Amino acid sequence: MDKSSIHAFLQRHRYGVISSLSANHTPQSALVGIATTPDLEIIFDTVKSSRKYPNLIANPKCSFVIGWDNEQTLQYEGHATELLGQELQHYQKIYFAAWPDGPSRLSWPGITHFVVRPAWLRYSDFNAVPPQITERTF
Repeated sequence: MDKSSIHAFLQRHRYGVISSLSANHTPQSALVGIATTPDLEIIFDTVKSSRKYPNLIANPKCSFVIGWDNEQTLQYEGHATELLGQELQHYQKIYFAAWPDGPSRLSWPGITHFVVRPAWLRYSDFNAVPPQITERTF
């Protein structure tokens, strides 16, 4: 599966489960609404009072699982960056295109946005015969 096909798969999914590590190395997962770029970056918003926020600030390595319908899924490992300034404005345009209600959340206390850039991913389709499994490292 090539990069554009992986991006198409990502765009068909509005949610992903993100996992991060707490300060005491306990894994923690949460469902987040996502938007994606052709470079396979994942954008999401959260509040600073969430568990994932301090986790990602202290250790930006994280993982996602996206998709589970029809035995098709994407495992994704990457590096999260809190967005600020012009970079924030750039990625918010992409995020708000996927989530038109996103601007209404800007009034929430502690709202912030992250972009996750891929380090490794694995797409699996167990409906295909034989199963289709593609791994990529970045």
